Amino acid sequence: MAAANPLRVISLGAGVQSTTMALMAAHGEIGPMPDYALFADTGNEPGAVYDHLRWLMSDNVLPFPVHITQRGNIKDDVLRIAGASKTKHMGPTGSRRANPPFFVDTDGGDYGMLHRTCTGHYKVEALDRFTLQTLGIGKGQRRPKTVTVEKWIGISLDEIFRAKPSPNNWAVHRFPLLEKRMHRHECLTWMERHGYPKPPKSACIMCPYRSDDGWRAMRENSPAEFKEACQIDEAVRDVWPSTTGNVFLHRSLVPLAEVDLSTAEDHGQLNLFNNECEGMCGV
Repeated sequence: MAAANPLRVISLGAGVQSTTMALMAAHGEIGPMPDYALFADTGNEPGAVYDHLRWLMSDNVLPFPVHITQRGNIKDDVLRIAGASKTKHMGPTGSRRANPPFFVDTDGGDYGMLHRTCTGHYKVEALDRFTLQTLGIGKGQRRPKTVTVEKWIGISLDEIFRAKPSPNNWAVHRFPLLEKRMHRHECLTWMERHGYPKPPKSACIMCPYRSDDGWRAMRENSPAEFKEACQIDEAVRDVWPSTTGNVFLHRSLVPLAEVDLSTAEDHGQLNLFNNECEGMCGV
């Protein structure tokens, strides 16, 4: 049973969907008005995400506060784990909390992916801990047995498979963009129609899920961040705990600094789909 007036919290990743959801709430298109938006900082977000977050937190953008919470720094933790593995000093520093879904080579020459724990630790658990503290519930204290929190999550129709119920009996997940039957491109259209800047893609600098387009854009537009990703890629190569193969940030199983990120046009091939394909062939 839900409380009559649950705490309404926006899970703000500062990407396209969560930004659109927050701004739609500000415009009164989604209600009731949330109590606050909450950004979980992994410590390895691109500079464009932090810039966009500062804009969201500036005066006259949102009528409710935006809070930032952090549960460690994933870059520091990854490098600490790699360093501990290299020196065979596995103890508290060998925590697997920072386990990103690195690609790992296998005996058959193909790749696998490591089990991902980073989202749960640095995002979900950080958000839940802050919210419980807002309710006056500290670590180790008994949690509510009924729904006292309504967490808004920015999942659009093209990502409906990501919509999951809350695992906690004190919270319920709500998906306003699904209620509005909105796709990601409709979020971008809404933002443009209201004169808002296009949000950046929210993902850690080291995130292995990034596409070649994403890696190429980082290399060309944010060379310092690309260099940082390459350094992390090298640091974890053959020392990640509980793996028998080498690990990589890129699915090619090639060091990121050496991956061929060129396009067909770079090789002189004509792109017949330029400005025409809407990405709907497989839908």
